[in-house]
Amino acid sequence: MKKVIHIKAGFLFICFFILCLLLYPSFSFAQKKVHSVYFEGSDYELHIYRIYGKEPGKTLLLIGGIQGDEPGGFLSADHYADISLARGNLIVVPRANFQSIILNRRKINEDMNRKFADDPPDNYEKKVVEILKKLISESDCLLNLHDGSGFYSDKWEGPDRNPKRFGQSIIADSETYTVEETGRMIELGNMARVVADEINRDIQDPGLHFHFNNHKTKEDVSIHKEQRKSATYYALYSCGIPAYGIETSKSLSMEDKVRHHNLAINSFMKLFDIVPEMPGMNLDPPQLKYLVVSVNDSTPVAVRDNEILYVNQGDSVMVTHIEANYERGLTADVVGHGSISDLRRKFMINEPTKIIVRKDYFPCGSIRLEIDEKSEEAVSGVSSKTDIRRYELSKLLFKTRVNGAERIDESGSSIKLVKGDRFEILDIISGRRDRSNLVVNFKGYICNSRNNTGEDRGYVINTGKDLLSRYSLDRKGNSYQILVSNKNKTVGNLFVDLADPCLKYVIIKKGEDGPGCFYPGDTIDVEKGKAVKLIDINTNVEGNSGVVAFITGAESIAGNINMDESVMISDMIGAEGKIPSGCRIEIRLNDILLGSIYLRLI
Repeated sequence: MKKVIHIKAGFLFICFFILCLLLYPSFSFAQKKVHSVYFEGSDYELHIYRIYGKEPGKTLLLIGGIQGDEPGGFLSADHYADISLARGNLIVVPRANFQSIILNRRKINEDMNRKFADDPPDNYEKKVVEILKKLISESDCLLNLHDGSGFYSDKWEGPDRNPKRFGQSIIADSETYTVEETGRMIELGNMARVVADEINRDIQDPGLHFHFNNHKTKEDVSIHKEQRKSATYYALYSCGIPAYGIETSKSLSMEDKVRHHNLAINSFMKLFDIVPEMPGMNLDPPQLKYLVVSVNDSTPVAVRDNEILYVNQGDSVMVTHIEANYERGLTADVVGHGSISDLRRKFMINEPTKIIVRKDYFPCGSIRLEIDEKSEEAVSGVSSKTDIRRYELSKLLFKTRVNGAERIDESGSSIKLVKGDRFEILDIISGRRDRSNLVVNFKGYICNSRNNTGEDRGYVINTGKDLLSRYSLDRKGNSYQILVSNKNKTVGNLFVDLADPCLKYVIIKKGEDGPGCFYPGDTIDVEKGKAVKLIDINTNVEGNSGVVAFITGAESIAGNINMDESVMISDMIGAEGKIPSGCRIEIRLNDILLGSIYLRLI
């Protein structure tokens, strides 16, 4: 009987869902993100990210990397692939021409941004462009992100700043355009000038300001007739939507290129009422952490940057995963085999070689493959030259999140946390095709007491209060173990060592005096009328996540203190003209007191 009820309830919900979609096309239960991959496994693999806001609105299409030697555009687009939206939608294509990006070349066969007119040659550029055309038809505006030569000016100022240069300009194919089917006029020039004015408010150097660049592409007087085959021309004249080329100057630093592209994208989002949670900027140098490699289809091993993996002659090798400080734009190149992108491809190794990892066209790490000619004995495809214990511990990798920051750890290793840290097991990295039978259990944590399956991935664990000390390894709540099992057989583990949170010191400024360092239990003597300013807090908590400062014990003030916030000592004087006994600055982690600094009026 229970099963029948569940089936009926599920059927009613589906009917309700379909009815909502029919009656309310904009109906949305929650924000939706869709990641699509085309031509997977090829050198021109295409990733598309659709982000739908919680409220309906316009759709802005971002295309980066259509020409592979212009990194400012595709690195900027990267920041928007994971964005969250309150209203409106984004379609993000960070790397339209991945093969040309890897090789750091403008084009491979033909310029992809000249393939939007009817063009007979049937090559990979045409295949990608057909998908981009479809995306354009789904959009309300197109931004094609480029890095251009020199600096655009509507008059000749020199060989590097003149009407034929593209840099620091917002390019459109016309000042205005009237859509024949609807009679709607698109004010391309006016919209671009509004955006340029907003961008320029955040660019101090007038020589780097953006300007509207009307290519007048359809007119006979145009000096840019080749643009009639471009994405923006197709979007405007075939799809009837505003379209712009955003060009930062190739003369800028990489950071400025990306920042200026971001300013332009943000301004266009504002223009189309697309409300975001702004993406952060990450321009850290790319760095390989691990390659996960399978030898002869065996359980994969994790090989760190610059390490050597010994194999036997004739062994097959396949890179199944790349772990670096970036998620997108990564390729693995097995030198002498395959092509420029060899991820998840199997190769027979008969001589020593290297596997080079690139982030776009930047080499960011490598491992060496050496032939073990002396040893006949191998462990699951790994030569006996390899440390057996290390191999066994490297079968699995743990992907976790600590206080919002992701990390990767080898099976068998230990991580050190502070009680109160927020810890989440995201997933297990392995080369297993089927990981559904793996169970990941944090011993000492119960996510659901009524139905404890032992599977603890995906739960945010407060290490200060969610763990049961009787299940800890030391029975004191200081050391725990995470076990990975396959059909009740342990195949990996990770140790979690917990330390008590502690306050090391605080930096406090008194009045006009220089900052002073004070330790827990210290007393600060402050003259009447002088302000106390909290400059810094030093604890053993990573990033001081969850650490706050409170001022307590005074009659007229009690609350938290923000960094660099001044607190007047006169506000803490009680009815007797003195600071009440016990008036102090308390440093807390959630509900845990880490230490206090006492205040005394002199």
